Amino acid sequence: MKLSRPYYLCKSDRVVVLFLLAVLAFGVIGYHLLWPSADTTPIAAADSTRSKRRAVGTDSRRAYTYATPSRQVVYAPFDPNTADSTQLLSLGLQPYQVRNIYHYRAKGGVFRRPSDFARLYGLTAKQYRELEPYIRISADYLPASEVYAVHDERPKASSDSLRYPVKLRNSERIALNLADTTLLRRVPGIGAYYARRIVAYRQRLGGYAHARQLLEIDDFPEEALPFFTVDAGDIQRLDVNRLSLSQLKRHPYINYLQARAICDYRRLKGPLASLDQLRLLSAFTAADIERLRPYVRF
Repeated sequence: MKLSRPYYLCKSDRVVVLFLLAVLAFGVIGYHLLWPSADTTPIAAADSTRSKRRAVGTDSRRAYTYATPSRQVVYAPFDPNTADSTQLLSLGLQPYQVRNIYHYRAKGGVFRRPSDFARLYGLTAKQYRELEPYIRISADYLPASEVYAVHDERPKASSDSLRYPVKLRNSERIALNLADTTLLRRVPGIGAYYARRIVAYRQRLGGYAHARQLLEIDDFPEEALPFFTVDAGDIQRLDVNRLSLSQLKRHPYINYLQARAICDYRRLKGPLASLDQLRLLSAFTAADIERLRPYVRF
């Protein structure tokens, strides 16, 4: 027999189904009213608040650590054994470098010579070159052998003057092509490092034609230039018609291609009578020729 209503429920069954649905609905509503979701509980809210505070605190500390304001660098004599943080920061040192100095001193470390400061953890070679002329080590921290003679307990009167030469006054000048490293260290801003570099570059050039050539030395302090005088007569000139290719290219102002161009010109056209004869060669620019002019002879 075919049923006309395949899903027909009798009245009693319909009552039972409706009752179960009502119970289920009330159960779901009651559960949400009596047990709120975990992310809205007071404990979760407190945890969320604390997390936000920690995040804000971390951000603020990070901003404080790295967003350091720019400072004006003021170079002045200082003793790394006694200088405070304010003075060290004014010299251009970073906060972490100042902390390293404090940690070193707290552990009993002593800077006995200016060169000891170069071993400071985190200090760059450029910073040391700039600060070295201003380092002053108190006699209290010097080795006893340097303060007192072996057979005489009296202090050596000339020890400090030899270690830290008296700087030139603003009206004083020195001959750049004749001064040795001891005299060069008397120039304000020039320490042992720059004094050695000045002499070494002077030997390579054959002498300085003008003081601004010192700026060709890496990071040379420009404020030291007014203390020098230059006599171009002290320059040792190159005989460009006699020197070999290897000898020519040793000069800072002549590279390999230029030295070869000079040798080729001599071989093809004879001795040079003037640097202007090199203007047609691609290896030389007008600036190259003018820079080289004080250093050649024919």
